[in-house]
Amino acid sequence: MAVAAASRKWPQNRVDSSSTVSIDPLVRLRDSFAMSAPSPVLILPFILLLAAMALAPVIAPQWWLRHYPKVSFGLGGMTVAVYVFFLHDLASLGHAAHEYAGFIALIGSLYVIAGGIRIEMPGPATPAVNALFLFAGAVAANVLGTTGAAMLLIRPWIQMNQGRVAAYHIAFFIFLVANVGGCLTPIGDPPLFLGYLQGVPFWWVARKCWPMWATGTGLLLAIFFFLDQRAWKKWQKNGGQLPPPAERRERKQPSIMGLSNLFFLAMVVGAVFINHPPFLREGLMVLAALGSYYTTNKAHHRANQFSFHPLVEVAVLFAGVFATMIPALVLLDHRAAEILGPRPGPGIFYWGAGCLSAVLDNAPTYLGFLSALFGVAGANEVSDLLGQRPDFLAAISIGAVFFGAATYIGNGPNFMVKAIAEQRGVPMPSFTGFLLKYSLLALLPVLVAVWLLFFRD
Repeated sequence: MAVAAASRKWPQNRVDSSSTVSIDPLVRLRDSFAMSAPSPVLILPFILLLAAMALAPVIAPQWWLRHYPKVSFGLGGMTVAVYVFFLHDLASLGHAAHEYAGFIALIGSLYVIAGGIRIEMPGPATPAVNALFLFAGAVAANVLGTTGAAMLLIRPWIQMNQGRVAAYHIAFFIFLVANVGGCLTPIGDPPLFLGYLQGVPFWWVARKCWPMWATGTGLLLAIFFFLDQRAWKKWQKNGGQLPPPAERRERKQPSIMGLSNLFFLAMVVGAVFINHPPFLREGLMVLAALGSYYTTNKAHHRANQFSFHPLVEVAVLFAGVFATMIPALVLLDHRAAEILGPRPGPGIFYWGAGCLSAVLDNAPTYLGFLSALFGVAGANEVSDLLGQRPDFLAAISIGAVFFGAATYIGNGPNFMVKAIAEQRGVPMPSFTGFLLKYSLLALLPVLVAVWLLFFRD
């Protein structure tokens, strides 16, 4: 949830020009870092971690499975050590730790609560039913948040396609339910919630961004339907058949069990809006998760094949991501206006916020570009931006939400969905495979279409 990201600043110590310049090279290096933006050298652990997550599961999958905690904690520990012992900047680490705690509390509580809700869906589902389900999930993301909707619906999505579920089913679920669908309300996606906290009216996003939502959702559903229809015909040709009509009528209708967990789900969604006192929000989320876990019928957990392994994997990897991306976000905060140029158009904000959201957490990326937008527009308040350049703010909002679907780490639920799918036996592509096979081929044309229609300079 990265609410504290707006206050993240690089140490502002300055070298006293009247003092004797230190001959210690480490001190000179530290002072040069402190004078402006952080050195790009400090971003190296973040780049190495991204490279390891992208390549290691392909090159050495068994080694990665055994040693990914060491890689994540090791690279994250390097950044933490620099901040503690070299830069003496505990404030930035504190902000990152608070953001990580909020992230894990939200992801973890929704994962546990959704694991206690059993949604029975008869299958195998036809391409039309699948497209309707994805559309319903995209709408639900605006009420439950992309994380809540994804955690609640991923298991029935796999179940209703059992026997023919493939990686593209999971990829489009990530695109539509875990990301693009949630761009109509501040509840839908963390970047939009941060905009709400900064003063963007609650319904502004829905009024301004519904054409982009309809375009992105409609195009993605059309591409999915084409792919699923082709796969459906191939599946039928190879012997896969629907039950006869009489048997179909006798099959179990859609049903929901564990409805008591809806109370805990509402508790988590409500806690999202609590900002004071510190850690009350996270405490309520943890309390909701504990209440759900210990009151849920264990038969529902067994039916959902519930385990904590996907949550542990996400917690370990994102611990390294949150630690190593601190200097990357600070560098963005310092140089965004410089990179954007003196008179940028909305397309620059769309592609800039979007591309960085694909590899950084999209919530602090949104805040970084919002800060740059204030400087470019010469505005002091969000109300000024809404009056002067609403198209710029819409570009940042859509870019942060839509591009978060491009990689497994672009948005919180993406990696969790991947982990649950793999746990249920769905072969998923690697970090690079997902980017090349699905994001570039299926998502990128949609992103380009949205740019051409709404944000072209």
